[in-house]
Amino acid sequence: MGKDKGKRRGTRHQGPVIRRHDQVQSTTTDQRLLESRGDTDWVHSDPWRVMRIQSEFVEGFGTLAKVGPGISVFGSARTPKDHPMYAAAVEVGRRLAGAGYATITGGGPGIMEAANKGALEAGGVSVGLGIELPFEDQLNRYVSLGINFRYFFVRKVMFLKYSEGFVVMPGGFGTFDELFEALTLVQTRKITRFPIVLFGSEYWAGLVQWLRQEVAGSAYINPDDLDMLQITDDIDEAVRIVTSFRENGAVPVPPVEG
Repeated sequence: MGKDKGKRRGTRHQGPVIRRHDQVQSTTTDQRLLESRGDTDWVHSDPWRVMRIQSEFVEGFGTLAKVGPGISVFGSARTPKDHPMYAAAVEVGRRLAGAGYATITGGGPGIMEAANKGALEAGGVSVGLGIELPFEDQLNRYVSLGINFRYFFVRKVMFLKYSEGFVVMPGGFGTFDELFEALTLVQTRKITRFPIVLFGSEYWAGLVQWLRQEVAGSAYINPDDLDMLQITDDIDEAVRIVTSFRENGAVPVPPVEG
């Protein structure tokens, strides 16, 4: 019975640490960091977590510093292999490699796997920035350079620091999080000249329409903030937009609201 229980618990990657069988913990590092219930002993251990967070930044910076120019490709981990978007993501990764760019993904299945596959098969650099989650165990097999992170915020810094643009394909909350993080940083000029392409007009049209009518229409953002987003169904155009910044920097930067 003990062996069966161990098999059911599978494998858990926690940063560089691998846990299997009875060593798999029931919560993730992020969950334990954000936990607010229970006793107050955590107050005394939080300062030590700073060292772990620091080590993730050091490991990430050291690993990715020499990757070269890269483009991040985001999208759903649930996209099946026979879906047209999977095939499109493979081609995006392939075209990025042909243009001399590393393809950077979250290292998971679905769209991430597809983009990594295209990059690897084309002889490009295929990067996976994984995250410790209760339901995902490992980086996909097409990642040639991978790092597993414990903390989401460290991982986000790596995406933004080592990418020159984003191709955002259909996805869920994780994809939205990455998209709006980038939009916020460009809007506030924390980063500049950063192209963001929404691939798949049918999927993204409703969101963009809502942003234009409700959010910009209510003056919560400036209308020209939407110029940060470019929608296309054409792979060549998507790759051209995200790689053109290096040549001419022709990416709109909105005025700071004041």
